[in-house]
Amino acid sequence: MDETDPMMLDQRGRRGQGAGLPRLLGAVSLALGAGSLFAPRAVARLTGVDDSPAARAVVTAVGARELAHAAGLLAGRSPAGWAWTRVAGDALDLTLLGRAWADRCGERRRRVGLTTAAVAGIAAVDLIAAVRAGRARAARRRVIDMEVAVTVNRSPAEAYRFWRDLENLPRFMSHLESVRADDLRRSHWTAHGPAGRRIEWDAEIVDDQPNRSLAWRSLPGTRVPNAGRVRFVPAPGDRGTEVRVRLRYAPPAGALGRAVAKLFGEEPEQQVRDDLRRFKQVVETGEVVRSEGSPDGISVRQQVMQRPAQPLPIARR
Repeated sequence: MDETDPMMLDQRGRRGQGAGLPRLLGAVSLALGAGSLFAPRAVARLTGVDDSPAARAVVTAVGARELAHAAGLLAGRSPAGWAWTRVAGDALDLTLLGRAWADRCGERRRRVGLTTAAVAGIAAVDLIAAVRAGRARAARRRVIDMEVAVTVNRSPAEAYRFWRDLENLPRFMSHLESVRADDLRRSHWTAHGPAGRRIEWDAEIVDDQPNRSLAWRSLPGTRVPNAGRVRFVPAPGDRGTEVRVRLRYAPPAGALGRAVAKLFGEEPEQQVRDDLRRFKQVVETGEVVRSEGSPDGISVRQQVMQRPAQPLPIARR
């Protein structure tokens, strides 16, 4: 799947999140840089520093710096880093303007004061953009991507039909308590989280190709943003269907949270593998047969308290 796949996370994991404002500031830098380079005298006069012998050189240097900011911000690479360079540039400009304001009087002092106020406002916006872009970058680094597959002895249409009825999912996804379909696209999910906590979120189907694939993602506001796609591909040699699941999620505590969850047998990739084994059982036989240790994770408790394989109780099917 490429970056245009609709299953990609739409909240903290979104690639472009936090980049909209930096790009807008890049356009501002482009305009300021071009004006300062091509009309330095006019800019110096407008800002009230045209009486200084160094004004033209300083304005030209500021213009070159703004064009560098524009190139970085409009390219969209490392928006947080380039936004912070704008903040640093704003701090330098405010220092120079403060000195210029102290050395002038009358109309020039008024123009320098207005310029200082404008730069201070831009600096505040730059600071907001830098903080937001930094948070988005940190969130993207937390996103974990996994892909798991299983072959089931059923046709793609049968496998798709079972999965498309989202209320079937708790029958083989052990960490899910319930899924309520609100309409054809939106649903409400309740899951068992680490340490016995319950996690709830709303999700929407973003791409539905009957008998081929199904993609969904959580709606904004969930504690654990997640998205996924399941594909139903005819297996070679007419051996049924390859069910390929790709899942992306953003754990709230990053790698540490994933490590702790794994210790207790609640690591999502492990869960998905176990879920697919149960999916195979339920679509092929109509029930899930398992022991305490398999296929339901590798926690210490599950390894110690094993028993012979047997059908799940009716209440848990």
